[in-house]
Amino acid sequence: MPEPSSRRHLLRTAAILGGVSAVTSAAGAQAAPRPHDPTFVLVHGANGNAASFAPLVAALAREGHRAMAVDLPGHGPDGNFPASYQAPQDLAALAAAPSPTLARTTLAHNVRHVVDTVRRVARHGPVVLVGHSMGGATITRVGNEVPDLIGRLVYLSAFCCVRLRSVVDCFRTPQAASTLLPMIPAVRTPERLGVSRTNWRSADPALLTAAKAALAADYDDASFRAALNTFEPDESAAVPTDDARGAPATWGRIPRTYVRYTRDRAIPLALQDRMIEEADRATPGNRFDVRSLEAPHLGPKDPRPLAAVLTDLL
Repeated sequence: MPEPSSRRHLLRTAAILGGVSAVTSAAGAQAAPRPHDPTFVLVHGANGNAASFAPLVAALAREGHRAMAVDLPGHGPDGNFPASYQAPQDLAALAAAPSPTLARTTLAHNVRHVVDTVRRVARHGPVVLVGHSMGGATITRVGNEVPDLIGRLVYLSAFCCVRLRSVVDCFRTPQAASTLLPMIPAVRTPERLGVSRTNWRSADPALLTAAKAALAADYDDASFRAALNTFEPDESAAVPTDDARGAPATWGRIPRTYVRYTRDRAIPLALQDRMIEEADRATPGNRFDVRSLEAPHLGPKDPRPLAAVLTDLL
């Protein structure tokens, strides 16, 4: 059931936008990357880590492209997986378990982490900075900080705030009314924990049905469960409320692409289009290059169409 409080409901909705990321591998590449070739730097959204982008990174590597992903603070090796989250689960303990890193994590922490990565990668050639879902808030703010180090920003059905201040503000718009995210049951944690928590390892049919409808309706059940097993239970409660706006003078001068996922039931297509329109209005001389894929929120199950879109940007 959705959270009873309007504010908690919005925080929760923003925080369960699954992200995708991965560790790069050149295995199977057809051609070795050359110095000064672009590098795709991939930034996951909420509940993500450097794992679920692995198929996409492999697809890019097979075409000879460099790609890597970042684990945002409190994710990946630093993710919070309480003992109560393991089977057999202790649901009462899970609701009260602390989340030491994410409880203190803000959007500014994510931005600093990715800025450091961009600076390091940019020594070897151009950077194409890619964000999925709530990862869009991070890459926008990174664009404010180091616009001259980014060759292109790419939003994969991701939040791009310009007029709207935050991810939560995006969910308050009429264009977000059809999102199915509130139907995914939440773990009711005390606000003092500073996180939104979802029990992705639950066997509750209601949760699995709601999550599949919101995130991956086009996937078969086996593929959906495989994707679900890359999710992390916790996400910062602060990141969705922080100021995620791009500044026209910095972020606004970077070439940018928006990849619309036309079957997305988490970030509805109408909301994606509103964010594109508002960004273009803010920087009429540097409008979005818009592409579309028939995909749910997690992206196409087969990564090759998305890899082809990204490759075409080079």
